[in-house]
Amino acid sequence: MRRHHEGHLVQRIGWLRAAVLGANDGILSTASLIVGVAAANASQSSVLLTGVAGLVAGAMSMAAGEYVSVSSQADTERADIAREKAELADEPDAERRELAAIYRQRGLDHDLSLRVADQLMAHDALGAHLRDELGISENLAARPIQAALASAASFAAGAIVPVLATLLFGGERLVVAVIGITLVLLAITGGIGARVGGANIVRGALRVVFWGALALAATFAIGRVFGTRV
Repeated sequence: MRRHHEGHLVQRIGWLRAAVLGANDGILSTASLIVGVAAANASQSSVLLTGVAGLVAGAMSMAAGEYVSVSSQADTERADIAREKAELADEPDAERRELAAIYRQRGLDHDLSLRVADQLMAHDALGAHLRDELGISENLAARPIQAALASAASFAAGAIVPVLATLLFGGERLVVAVIGITLVLLAITGGIGARVGGANIVRGALRVVFWGALALAATFAIGRVFGTRV
């Protein structure tokens, strides 16, 4: 019999979160740096250097932060798995009753919950307890390297666009161009993230654009104020 395959959105949560956050951060943080420095009347070479430095530093920072965060989650999962293995070896009957109690809470009667627990534990005791007792599954397992690489790559992919804009535009045009490009890109990434995650596309795009515009306005104002004074 052919197995029915279903693709669920929850399977994308790990890499989607890292990729979307990385791209948005890359676009917005790098563009904000460029806008702030350009608003302070810095030379085009200084603005370009700022953008490149922001791209490299941001990508490495995102990778390191995501790796440390997800590694901590993975360490916790490994500790829980080791504890569950020990409990299954030392107290199998107690673990059987515990699993059956979980199924009773989900609507099974007493006898059926015990039969289900027996069959699942006979097939894969550890897997049954990890999934139904601890909520750990293969789809949602912590993957530090995957998350770190996704964050770094997506940050760099987002950040490279405002950096390239500094090569094409100069003076006041640079600020206008970077702001315009950034808001368009944020709308696109916000919409894509919402679409893939099953949320409302317009709401997702507007939410990202609003905060992006706020960040760009703040850095532009800082550049104008301090650039004029210096």
